[in-house]
Amino acid sequence: MLTKFVFVIGLMLSLNFIPSTLFAKGDAVKGKKTFNKCRACHAVKTGKHKVGPSLAGVVGRQAGKAPGFKRYKGLKKTDWKWNVNNLDGWLKNPKKWLKAKNGKRSSMVYKLKKKQDRDDIIAYLQTLK
Repeated sequence: MLTKFVFVIGLMLSLNFIPSTLFAKGDAVKGKKTFNKCRACHAVKTGKHKVGPSLAGVVGRQAGKAPGFKRYKGLKKTDWKWNVNNLDGWLKNPKKWLKAKNGKRSSMVYKLKKKQDRDDIIAYLQTLK
């Protein structure tokens, strides 16, 4: 039993198996440049909010729970976290994605149509603590 477990772990490591929900496939440097379009509404410093919440530490955070941000409407009482897959869907079309996720509306209107741009921004967001 232990031998099978060790074999599977070794195989996963040798194939560079990394769940897509953990790490973005993008370029964080390019993502930082693309993120400039987002800076009008979002800050990247912890606790500093604009129209939208600070995105510092957003990856892995419970949706709708940025400390000190009170303007959530569509994300109140959510039971999911911001992982790579959720962020990708959100950035692609926030209104449509949130409506499908929990039946609520998002006030975010900006969309990133290009998959590479979304991957790059998510990679950048993963660097923010």
